[in-house]
Amino acid sequence: MTSGLRIRNLSKNFGGLQVARNITLDIPTGARAALIGPNGAGKTTFANLIIGALQPSSGSIHLDGKDISQLGEAARVRAGIAKTFQITNLFKDLSVRDNIRLPILEREHRTFRFLERHDGDAAIEAEVEELLADFRLLPLANRLVRSLAYGQQRLVELALTLSLKPRILILDEPAAGVPSSDSHLIVDAIKRLPTYLSVLIIEHDMKLVFEVASRIIVLVNGAVLVEGTPEEISRDLRVRELYLGAGHG
Repeated sequence: MTSGLRIRNLSKNFGGLQVARNITLDIPTGARAALIGPNGAGKTTFANLIIGALQPSSGSIHLDGKDISQLGEAARVRAGIAKTFQITNLFKDLSVRDNIRLPILEREHRTFRFLERHDGDAAIEAEVEELLADFRLLPLANRLVRSLAYGQQRLVELALTLSLKPRILILDEPAAGVPSSDSHLIVDAIKRLPTYLSVLIIEHDMKLVFEVASRIIVLVNGAVLVEGTPEEISRDLRVRELYLGAGHG
């Protein structure tokens, strides 16, 4: 596979403690994959290895055929890997529209223009409006972020991350803290993500995982226990015993 993310024999040691063990995975272009596992399984470590927050002890990571294993976090963002809640924090005293505009200006090295007229660049404003529309935020565009419900703030964070134009998007517990009555906002937003985007969801909410993922990867003790379709995972007795039966992860 040359398109998408290709991970081979990825391992990470902290002294004598091995927290990632020979992980081999493919996340093709357009994939909707989910990473699940019990607490302490190594999900956060694995995500940090992909985004470059941690460097692997061994193994390789290729993005669209290019070895990115030794790139730092900022370089991987530029290469096309983004993780929600990694790059941006919301400015709660600014409007939704201003929050979305800022990372676009930063991406274009034009943050100085934020203090100018807001309609000073038609292309940037068109991109802001498109993101607002994609995440159904147009009715909220002029509201201060602090006035939004938490689920709505999560949608703003998703829009911010998409403004970086990633090719691989890691959603780190996108439903965490969102009331169950608003979780459909997150599910609908994930379903509407562009088809060219590869998505890896790290999530405890199994209902969300089974609703949006076409492949599920189960991580236990830093290693892949099993990978398969939602149907295959739901039937796997090891998964039931080690994870699903426990009711949390």
